[in-house]
Parts: sequence; structure tokens; C-alpha cells
Amino acid sequence: AYVTQDDTLLTTLTVKEAVHYSAQLQLPDSMSKAEKKERADFTIREMGLQDAINTRIGGWGVKGISGGQKRRVSICIEILTRPTLLFLDEPTSGLDSAASYYVMKRIATLDKKDGIQRTIIASIHQPSTEVFQLFHNLCLLSSGRTVYFGPASAACEFFASNGFPCPALQNPSDHLLKTINKDFDQDIEVGLAGTIPAEEAIRILVSSYKSSEWNQEVRNEVTLMSAKKDSSSIDQKRRHASFLTQCSVLLRRSSVNMFRDIGYYWLRLVIYVALAISLGTVFYDLGTSYDSIKDRGSLLSFVVGFLTFMSIGGFPSFVEDMKVFKRERQNGHYGVIAFVIGNTFSAIPYLLLVTVISGAIAYYLPGLQRDWERILYFFCVLFSSMMLVESLMMIVASIVPNYLMGIITGAGIQGMMILVAGFFKLPNNLPKPFWKYPIHYIAFHRYAFQGLFKNEYEGLIFTTNDDEGGSHKYVSGEEVLRNTWQTNMSYSKWVDLAVLLGMIVFYRILFFIIIKTTEKVKPIVGSLSCMSVSPKQTIQVVENPNATPIHGEV
Repeated sequence: AYVTQDDTLLTTLTVKEAVHYSAQLQLPDSMSKAEKKERADFTIREMGLQDAINTRIGGWGVKGISGGQKRRVSICIEILTRPTLLFLDEPTSGLDSAASYYVMKRIATLDKKDGIQRTIIASIHQPSTEVFQLFHNLCLLSSGRTVYFGPASAACEFFASNGFPCPALQNPSDHLLKTINKDFDQDIEVGLAGTIPAEEAIRILVSSYKSSEWNQEVRNEVTLMSAKKDSSSIDQKRRHASFLTQCSVLLRRSSVNMFRDIGYYWLRLVIYVALAISLGTVFYDLGTSYDSIKDRGSLLSFVVGFLTFMSIGGFPSFVEDMKVFKRERQNGHYGVIAFVIGNTFSAIPYLLLVTVISGAIAYYLPGLQRDWERILYFFCVLFSSMMLVESLMMIVASIVPNYLMGIITGAGIQGMMILVAGFFKLPNNLPKPFWKYPIHYIAFHRYAFQGLFKNEYEGLIFTTNDDEGGSHKYVSGEEVLRNTWQTNMSYSKWVDLAVLLGMIVFYRILFFIIIKTTEKVKPIVGSLSCMSVSPKQTIQVVENPNATPIHGEV
């Protein structure tokens, strides 16, 4: 298991919910629900979180548990499956000395918990003396070169034997890191003989380690491990919950998160209702006069273009969901398809609620055609358009995981689609290269515009005044569609709706493909960058001495 440096958790869940949902996702179906619950509760007690079990994790603008407790929740989630090898990336990052000590003490006690002999490897930032004393083994690296790898208690002795003794009353870890840090080109004190450059000190230590007994033991053990043919224990695949169980759990967890996150849908609902009331009052009781032809088009275009545009307001929540997904996916908690299905179906009830409430206001006040089939069609197109915008923003979130850049990108794409959809410039007047072919046909707004136009104008008769004789003339809605809006009348409005629904499926499949492609390409890019850039980071590693290769166990 791997615990990342950042505590990427769903801030709306309680500690109990976060661990329990994770247990249902990770543990196999061979375990009953009661057994999974018992495992989750035991793990929470194991990490000392029983007092915060019903407290929400919290985040920006929401009070929750402390930083040390968040780190322990992250560890809880990863040790549910009882892994024999646990990696932690700077588990004390952002914590004070007291919190760092208690977190590391809990981690150190996991080496032989629940009857499992466990190896724990952690990179750590500026450990205190108490934290340093918890280490069993220590690995020091400088620019990719091994300076020391052996018992932590013998590190100071090794440095002293090479002329770099640790001063009295000084934190050993501070002395070790200061000695092998060459970022500032400082001189290192060598006993009573004066100072030498940091690079020279590192060269002396690296050379000394290469000829040491510890290095020889490590090499011998690596040779023995490489010669072993039986790797069944390593190759054994970890069992997970079934695909249907994963979809069900992700659906429930996502629904809870959306319900509790005010910015996900509730704030948008308020904005949608305010906009719908504004639309209804501005275009109140349109009637069937000649002027209402233009007003109806403006109303429907605003509904499709700008009312649905507000769905980008949920982008920050999408980004947080993607961060949690990437962390859980990295540790193999569930598959991409399960995530896409859970996210898609959990959003449907909230989008339906927004559609019905705001759509009813925007449809009733202007006096659009009061026919149940037309009303239902209006709701379907509005819902489909909102779903498409959310799908588009999920695609953007998977590519641009930054709030500001993502919102700008999503708004730019939608603005381009609205521009060529057929209202601001009629379809036949669009420049054919690029704008009409293919952008006009790719933009989902085109099909929403045409579908709503057909839904509203068909069957209406508009009255015009003849200036000369004062007599009335009549224009049918079908003539308006053909001549005024240049609508394609060769197929039904239901075809436009079918295209919108098909585009929803296509966008979600594209979202899935992008995630899978990123998973395949990212390791390749990372390996190439590592080959071209020499690492300069200095890290420390703490391991269980009874489970490390030095002692002949895997």
C-alpha cells in the first residue's frame, strides 16, 4: 500500500464513513458486511481515531479533524487490506512536532500488528529526535548515491568514524542531513581539522559505505533474492470487491458527497432558480404576436446556452473527486469503469431536481405551449444539456486538474460551441471551413437549439400587421423555423434529443478513454524524465528490521 504526501480525502464524509466505504470497496466479497465493518472499526481504533469517528473530515471553509488525524485516516484506508509492505510519502509533512511524533509512533507500532510481520518504508521531512529514535533502519541518499543504509542507531557512529561526529545536544537527523546537503555549497566541519566542501564530504561517506559490511550484506541479500525462482507470494494478486459491489458503493458514496457539498448542486440550484425567475419575468406572457417570434428564440437560446453554462460552477468539486479517484486508483481500490458509472448515476437525481424546478419556472411564466408532451420534451433537452456540460467538465478535469485553468478551458470550449450553434449567426451564414464543418455539427447546442425550436414553434400561428391596409396576416411556426431560424425540418425533434443522449454516452466513454490513456502514458513520461534528470532529493527510510532483506526475509 502507498500513502501519499497529501491527504486526499472526501471532506464531507465522517471518519467512520470514509474508512467504511473504503473497506467495502477494497475487501473481497468473500467477507460479509459485518466482517468488513468489524475490520474497519478495528483499524480506526488501531490508529487511535475512535474519539473522532463521527466527525467530518473537513476542508476548505468547513471545520473538521486535525492534520494529524487526517494523516491517520489516510493510513487507515491503506492498511484495511493488511498489506505486508507499506510506503508512506512524508507522513509528518505539515504537522507540528507533537503531532508528528504521535503519528509516527502509531505507524511504528504497525510492524507486527494483527499477527502480520509488516515492512514500513517512509520518507520523512525534518524528524525530531524522538521521531528519529523510532527508526529501525535508515537510508540516506544524495543525488541518487547511497550515503548510508543500515541500522539507524549506528548512523552517527558511521559518520563519526569518517570524521563527521554529531555535536552534543544536536538532533542526529539534522546533523546527518546537513552533512550530505550540497544545495548551498557550504563547508562541512571535520572534527578539529577545519572544514571541507560538502561534495568532498559526500564523496568520503559514499566511498566508506561502499567498503562497509552493511553494503556487502545488502548486496549478498539482493543476490540471494534475485536467485529465487519461487515468487508466488509476490505475484499473488490482491482480491477486491466485485464490479457490481464497487459500482454500488461508489454510487452511494458519491451521492452522500453531492448531498453534503453545498457547492456541488445546492448553490447552483439557487442560481438556476434566480436565473429562471429572471427569464420568466423578462419574457413574461409572450403571446403570439410577430415580436414574440424573436423573443421566443432569445428565450430558448438563453436556456440552452447560458442556463446550462452555469454547470461549470461545479468544476471545483469535480477536481476534488478526480484527486480522490487518482489516489484510490493508484492503490488499486477499484476500476475506472466503476468510477465512471458511480459518478454518472449519482448525479442524475440532483440534475433532475435542478431541471424540474428551474425549468418549470422558465417554461410557465413566459407562457410557452402548455402541452404535456412539449413540457416533457423541454425538460429532457434541458436535463441532457446539463448532463453534457457536466460530462465536458469531467473531461476537462481529467486533463487540466487546476481550478482556474479548468474553468477557463471549459468556458472557452462552451463559448465556441454557443457561438456557432445557430442563433447568433444562422447556420447557412456560418463560414464553412472549420466553423460549420465540423464545429457546428460537433456543438451539442446545435441539436438543443433545433430541438427546442421545433418543440415550441411547430403548431403555432403568429399574427403580423399589414402597414398599408391595417389587415392581419398570419405566419405559421413551420415557416418561421425554415425561413427565420434556418432549422433543418427533414427530421423530427426526437432525433435531436436522441443525438443529445448519444453525445452524453460518447462524452462519458471519452472520459473513460482519457483516464485509461493517462494511466498508460504517465509512467512512460515519468521514466523518461527520470532518465534525463538526476535526482537531488535526500530521503530517509524507516523499516521493520525483522522484515527487511538485510535479515533475509521478504
